[in-house]
Amino acid sequence: MDKKEKLKQLRKKIDEVDSQLLELLNKRASLALDVGEIKKEEKARFHVLEREEEIYQRLTELNRGPFPSEAIRPIFREIISASLSLEKILHIACLGPDATFSHIASIQQFGQAARYIYTKSVAEIFDEVERERADYGVVPIENSTEGVVNLTLDMFIESPLQICAEVMLEISHALLSKMEQMEDITTIYSHPQALAQCYGWLSKNVPHAEIKEVFSTAMAAKMTLEEPHSAAIASEFAAKIYGVPVLKRKIEDNPQNFTRFWVVGKKSPGRTGDDKTSLMFSIRDGVGALHEMLEPFATHSINMTKIESRPFRKKPWEYIFFIDIEGHLEDAPVKAALEAVTKKTQFMKILGSYPKGKTKGAVKGTVSIAENDTP
Repeated sequence: MDKKEKLKQLRKKIDEVDSQLLELLNKRASLALDVGEIKKEEKARFHVLEREEEIYQRLTELNRGPFPSEAIRPIFREIISASLSLEKILHIACLGPDATFSHIASIQQFGQAARYIYTKSVAEIFDEVERERADYGVVPIENSTEGVVNLTLDMFIESPLQICAEVMLEISHALLSKMEQMEDITTIYSHPQALAQCYGWLSKNVPHAEIKEVFSTAMAAKMTLEEPHSAAIASEFAAKIYGVPVLKRKIEDNPQNFTRFWVVGKKSPGRTGDDKTSLMFSIRDGVGALHEMLEPFATHSINMTKIESRPFRKKPWEYIFFIDIEGHLEDAPVKAALEAVTKKTQFMKILGSYPKGKTKGAVKGTVSIAENDTP
């Protein structure tokens, strides 16, 4: 058999496998509909985040290759998203418009079959979920270069919403323009955070261009499509959505950079075995007060991954501490440590237990972390 004939036979076998996969996908969708009917009768939760994590973990552990393990989550995310849409379309609130990095992070968590509600602020996202116009909201919480998003932390002081999941989005900025040469660019648009993250590259490569700040990187992409001799700093996803050519890729000053997002909803998911818990509290002022507060975590061998402090707006010169720890509220050591901490606080609030976000295999995009733009 010559190579052309062998190639033809291999492609025929691939077509046969694809047909089998399609048949199995439809079988899976039918089973998902049966599950949905039972959930309706039992009035159970429609969307179970921990069940999704269980599926991803199980399949990744079962995989023996050569299919890449990092591709399992994004592929099955779309399968699950499409299956859920047969029962009910999830409504997700995030910072808009199309192709902002909040939008990219939302797709990474919920897939293409969800319906996205675009807002102009983090506060609006919380409001959409609290009023049940959205099932979940996706909000930026921290950038590995620029730090924590205080606007998001402040919302949790008053909001009843819980953290349901964590999404990691890899930063990768691109220069978009209809111009073929950088010498022809006279104006560059982007969000202030994206401009700051590319400051070194811009100074070196386009020092002649005027820099202008706009509401979002997605808006910048739309503007440069309509304005001659202009460019935008945005994601490659934005380039695709708005039809603007990519002139230069990976122009961020720090190539190893991620933004962390929280998915917020009415109820945190159950235990997955690889979880985080976030909480906030205030303490009585005094020597060693914070050390005394944190001691129970060490006593119960709980790893603290983050601590931040914010001024308590209602009480001048008092502070609220935000803490991330490893483990779930259902874990005995976490439960015991939190009971001990609660006795020492003036104010304590559990923000939620949720599956850890995965940096490996995270979607690449450009991420700005201010209130109005998180690609």
